[in-house]
Amino acid sequence: MPQSLSKVYVHITFSTKGRLKLIDENIQERLFDYLGGICKGLDCNPVKVGGYQNHVHVLCSLSRKVTQSELLEQLKRQSSKWIKTVDKKYTDFFWQNGYGIFSVNPSEIQTVET
Repeated sequence: MPQSLSKVYVHITFSTKGRLKLIDENIQERLFDYLGGICKGLDCNPVKVGGYQNHVHVLCSLSRKVTQSELLEQLKRQSSKWIKTVDKKYTDFFWQNGYGIFSVNPSEIQTVET
């Protein structure tokens, strides 16, 4: 029986619109967990999700069933929609249009993770 195997890791980064410092300590961990949940839902298992006040980093595997652009679209769309429901102060939360996505050698996962 034929099989398919894919083990592609990607490091994704994107910023808030205008690089505004909107990811405060009240939402930061919840946002990272939410982004990880989106990855899991797309079969793109998260290794680490983090970031700072104006950007996020996602290190995950890339499912063979999802394109890079689909993953990014879902991460940004779903998280932006969710964060606006958390508190009125996030009503004007948006992500920038662009992003960076880079393949990661499996032997370098720990280096990228830290």
